[in-house]
Amino acid sequence: MSHYGAILWKQWKDIFRNKTILIQFVMFPVLTVIMENAVKLEGMPEHFFACLFGVMYLGMAPFTSVAAVISEEKEKRTLRALLMANVKPAEYLCGITTVIWIICLLGSVVIAVAGDFEGAALGRFIGIMAVGVTLSCLMGAVVGTMSRNQMEATSVTVPVMMVFSFLPMLAMFNEGIEKIAKFTYTGQIHRMLGNLNAEPATAEWISAEPVLVIAGNMILAVVLFAVFYRRTGLE
Repeated sequence: MSHYGAILWKQWKDIFRNKTILIQFVMFPVLTVIMENAVKLEGMPEHFFACLFGVMYLGMAPFTSVAAVISEEKEKRTLRALLMANVKPAEYLCGITTVIWIICLLGSVVIAVAGDFEGAALGRFIGIMAVGVTLSCLMGAVVGTMSRNQMEATSVTVPVMMVFSFLPMLAMFNEGIEKIAKFTYTGQIHRMLGNLNAEPATAEWISAEPVLVIAGNMILAVVLFAVFYRRTGLE
């Protein structure tokens, strides 16, 4: 616990020093507040911008942040120093992802409040976002582990981030893309968020399909992390 606490404190300070990473946690919550209050169009679905930017947020911020943190510390050899100081890989990963997870959840609360979610719908929104952020953190750990430096990590995270962040939005306008998006966790989370205000008797915000797809994405991320960790470790 002492190692975990030290990594937690170290990462907390580093996040606020790194403006490039910090801005990712602020951008989408601020955009949601602005768009939800400034744009009112006839026929626009309820909570449109909160659902859209919420999915973009969880598909982008935790994924790129975890990958950037791990790859940067591998490149600067600070990660090797931590491991030589008897910090276990699990302690390190839990420490950095906990900080990013907490910050992302705070941003998710801002998005939910800006979208006027209340009561049970608000709790469901935060719960769904928590699952999505966890999966994105794990995917970021996969990329950070497989990358030798920040440049290599960026070359992987940018296209993957674009796919997972913007696929749900494109799926709203194209049936072909929608068929692809339904196999991604961001596509299913976007669908779940859009149905949060359905009446309990007819609620479609959660069903077998999104649960299976998200679980499948989670298993795939765990398998990929295990493969790359065995190949390269965290050094």
